[in-house]
Amino acid sequence: MNITIASTSNQGGRDSNQDQTGEVVGNRAACFVVCDGIAGFPGGDIAARLARDTILQNFDGEKHMNAQSIRQHISRANAAIHQQQRQSDEYSKMGTTLVSLFIDRDYQLAYWAHAGDSRLYLFRRGYLYAVTTDHSLIQQMQDAGYQTSGINSNLLYFALGLNEERDATYSDVLQLEDGDVFLLCTDGFWHSFSQSELEQSLHMVNSPSEWIALMQQAWKKNNNSDNYSAIAVWIGSPQETTLLHSLADAERFLSRD
Repeated sequence: MNITIASTSNQGGRDSNQDQTGEVVGNRAACFVVCDGIAGFPGGDIAARLARDTILQNFDGEKHMNAQSIRQHISRANAAIHQQQRQSDEYSKMGTTLVSLFIDRDYQLAYWAHAGDSRLYLFRRGYLYAVTTDHSLIQQMQDAGYQTSGINSNLLYFALGLNEERDATYSDVLQLEDGDVFLLCTDGFWHSFSQSELEQSLHMVNSPSEWIALMQQAWKKNNNSDNYSAIAVWIGSPQETTLLHSLADAERFLSRD
């Protein structure tokens, strides 16, 4: 099963970029991780790096995946952050969001886990789906049917390092299809685009590097100041289902207000 990837991370107008991304692509399994250190308390960048490194260093791409091992990877990452918190008063409240994708290449299966408001999207058969639900106050209010205008969208009720009693959210197993595309991204990325815009942009390209480049162009035109990170993961030959639109569509997308 062929896997093609592209990634980006941009500091934007911020003083620093606390995002961390990484991947391991082995012969039998693959792992992709995006973390966004939580602002407001010192050590967000440390928490993000600890989470990413702990998962990737313990991941073996030469073995088959299973759901239990995924829980162990995330639990180790959370434990590493809490251990660092206990060792330093300065970093006692540090935390990070996480979105991670795990793929078994032999059996063509996908699993994912997330904490906070970094997201995973799946593009399948011409349509894009958000497959994670943010661990945020605004998401809870929306789910309960409350008005959310004026609510700070960055208020999280869970992320790695914030709560030892709570676990990340884990997916069921997904059977992969040729042409599937995954997007792992931080809130600085998905805040800039509607889901339909993400889907529209994917219809204009035939490789993950082209998709990331197109989104970067559009992000710059919006004069955004937030930092962002993203990884695009293509399974098989997505271009058979993505190239459905014209150059005129691309121009309209890039020139949007």
